[in-house]
Amino acid sequence: MAEVRADVLEASAQVLMAHGVAGFTVEKVVAASGVSPATVYRHWPSRGALALDGFRHAVGDQVALDDTGDVRADLTRFITAFIRLATQRPAGPVFAQLIGAAQTDAELAGQFEHHYFGPRRREAFALLEKAKDRGQIREDADPALLVDLIWGACYIRLLLPHLTDQLTEDFAPAVVDQALAGLLAGAADGVEPGR
Repeated sequence: MAEVRADVLEASAQVLMAHGVAGFTVEKVVAASGVSPATVYRHWPSRGALALDGFRHAVGDQVALDDTGDVRADLTRFITAFIRLATQRPAGPVFAQLIGAAQTDAELAGQFEHHYFGPRRREAFALLEKAKDRGQIREDADPALLVDLIWGACYIRLLLPHLTDQLTEDFAPAVVDQALAGLLAGAADGVEPGR
């Protein structure tokens, strides 16, 4: 069964990257993998869920959040990795298409939350709580708001076509610095945050 799943994932990745979300169909995946539609639907409840798994298979874990003890460096490294993925072709445009499709596909939206956005947000929250414990950011900092400030800025540039060319690696340290500026320990006392 693991081999069948691997075949479907590989076929899904190939179809998705070649045709985008609009051209992605279960029928094309079935033809490319040689697996029956019933088998596909037994493991993936919808076309969107299959497409997201195909995407994850295609790109692997290029965007990982590691806690080295330096919150600024860790967030910058993570956002830089995200930007590299988001600006790759065809992966970046396909990712944007998947996000768009999730707005009207409840199953895909649920899969995104379960397999992509949810885990990454929890990792970021944990990293920020540890940064609080280390005294790197203020104790009253809201991890959810900080994550939304940083990632939201990235997603705006990814999803709005006239801003996509502004999603560059230079943007990563800039957005992290701006988001952290008011949260660094000492910032509330009028101490200018340092690098």
